[in-house]
Amino acid sequence: MWMQMQPKCGLDQLIVLIRGAGEMATGVAHRLVQSHFKICLIELSQPLAVRREVSFCEAVYDGEKEIEGVRAKLIPKPKGIPLAWKEGKLPLLVDPDGKETRAFLKPDVVVDAILAKRNMGTRINDAPLVIGLGPGFTAGKDVHIVVETNRGHNLGNVILKGTAEPDTGVPGDIGGFSTERVLRSMKKGVFHSDCSIGDRVSKGAVVAVAGDFPVIAQISGTLRGLIRDGVEVKRGMKVGDIDPRGRREHCFTISDKARAIGGGVLEAILCRYNQ
Repeated sequence: MWMQMQPKCGLDQLIVLIRGAGEMATGVAHRLVQSHFKICLIELSQPLAVRREVSFCEAVYDGEKEIEGVRAKLIPKPKGIPLAWKEGKLPLLVDPDGKETRAFLKPDVVVDAILAKRNMGTRINDAPLVIGLGPGFTAGKDVHIVVETNRGHNLGNVILKGTAEPDTGVPGDIGGFSTERVLRSMKKGVFHSDCSIGDRVSKGAVVAVAGDFPVIAQISGTLRGLIRDGVEVKRGMKVGDIDPRGRREHCFTISDKARAIGGGVLEAILCRYNQ
C-alpha cells in the first residue's frame, strides 16, 4: 500500500540523493532545487554525457558546472556536503554505488536517475522513499515509485504499482526525425571533433571521427549534444545529437522531457511527504 509519511524534518530540509548526473538527472535535480529541497548527486569517475551543456556530471571533469542558474560542485568526500549547501551549490561526488554518501547523509529520498534500462543496484530499503526512473524498476518491489521516461502521453507519470513502458530502442521523435538525429560511432576508438555544441551542421557533413572513422550527420540541424573530446568510444555508441529545429538556445537549456520527468519526481515526493 502506498502510504503517506512524515519527513524527519520540514520539507525545506528534505534530503534527496540522486544517482546519476546526466541530462535527465540534471532536470530532476534542477526542479527539486527550485522547490527548495536539499540535493546531492553521485556519479561515475568518467561520465559519458552527450548533452554536456545541460548535465551536471561535467563537474566531474571541470570542478563545477552551472545550468540555468544552479551550480554543481565536485567535492571529494561526503563531509564536504554541508559546506557546498551553505555556498548555495549542489554537491556532486564520485561514488558509483552511493554507499559512502548514503551512509553519511541518511537521505529521505533516493532517486535512481542512471537510466541504464535496468536496476544497477538500487534497493527499496536505501531510503524511506526510493524512486526509479524508467524501465528496469518495479514499484513495490525494488523501488517504492517509478516515473515514466518514455516520450508520449504518459511521460512523467507517477507509477505506484508495476513498471514503466519497456525500452523501445528507438529515440524519441523531434521535428519529425528519430534515429536519424542521433550520431553514433561506427568504429571503436578515440573520439575527436572540431565541432562544438550549438554549431550548425549540414546533412552529409563529417561531424567527428572515432577510431579514424568518420561520424556523419544524417540530417541538418544544430548540434544539441556531443560527447567529450578524447574519450574512448565503442562501436555503435551514441556520441552526438542533432536537433532539426535549429534553435541554438535549446542546446543550453533543460529539455521538455527532463522537466516533465523532474515534475513526476516532485509529485511523487510531495504526495508521499506533504500531508
